Amino acid sequence: MCVKDVLVQNQVGLHARPATFFIQKANEFKSSIWVEKEERRVNAKSLLGVLSLGIVGGTTIRIIADGNDEEQAVDALVSLVQSGFTE
Repeated sequence: MCVKDVLVQNQVGLHARPATFFIQKANEFKSSIWVEKEERRVNAKSLLGVLSLGIVGGTTIRIIADGNDEEQAVDALVSLVQSGFTE
């Protein structure tokens, strides 16, 4: 299992468009991936799950992955969040 905390950089947080980028990236990996905010954990491959966390800019989230490509998955998602979801 691989776990990393990351600060959401962009002001609007994970609203629909950045959340879509996040889910698309998560779905590139075979590992099970979750996003945690405070005490809530959701499937990182679920748009409704990620949106339900209400993640805004300046929030620290935890990305957790478990599987064969867990480290690559967490590193890729952390990089995406740190980039502010720029294409």
